[in-house]
Amino acid sequence: MLYVKNLPVWERLLRGAGALAMGAVALLMPGGGPWAWALAAGAAGALLSGLLGFCPACALFGRKLG
Repeated sequence: MLYVKNLPVWERLLRGAGALAMGAVALLMPGGGPWAWALAAGAAGALLSGLLGFCPACALFGRKLG
């Protein structure tokens, strides 16, 4: 593996649930527009970090698992 996981399981689950909620809100935004795209991109990033268990921002600040 090229990265060390730095997110606990409970946070990974919260990130996944939050990403699904953000994606649903982005899809339901009337007219779409740049805000919907920005929200969808944030949802994709949160979902990806939840699935991988690695957050680059957390790693930047030295967060370690355990």
